[in-house]
Amino acid sequence: MAVAEMHHMTDAEWEIMRVVWTQGTTTSKEVQQILNQKTEWKTTTVKTLLGRLVEKNFLSTEKNGNKFIYRSLIEEKSTIQLATTELLEKICAKEVSSVVKTIIAESYLSFEDIEQLEKVLAAKKESAVDVVLCNCTSEQSLYQQAN
Repeated sequence: MAVAEMHHMTDAEWEIMRVVWTQGTTTSKEVQQILNQKTEWKTTTVKTLLGRLVEKNFLSTEKNGNKFIYRSLIEEKSTIQLATTELLEKICAKEVSSVVKTIIAESYLSFEDIEQLEKVLAAKKESAVDVVLCNCTSEQSLYQQAN
């Protein structure tokens, strides 16, 4: 499935997908056991969420004896990239650097991660502008200036 064709994924569905991406293939029981470390979801909740993800074509399922085996139909990396793009499209262009700074400040990063970020910033500096222009409507811009 092309990432651009994806439906919205709820926070609960993200939790399920994170398990499936980590496991590769999994069962509802395995998903529940892993998520029991951070949620108190019942078996029916996990199965309902897995069913929704199958309906949305995020997961495939195949019957193996009395179990259903789930496998991701979407890549984790491209799904995260799409979610990031969608987030950045929702905010004023002038606020992007603030969001990026917050993400960096609140994330655990390795030395290698920081080196990669430094390289990206150095490359980005080549095309930097003096001022980032607002991409909001005129009414949104007036509201932001007043606050």
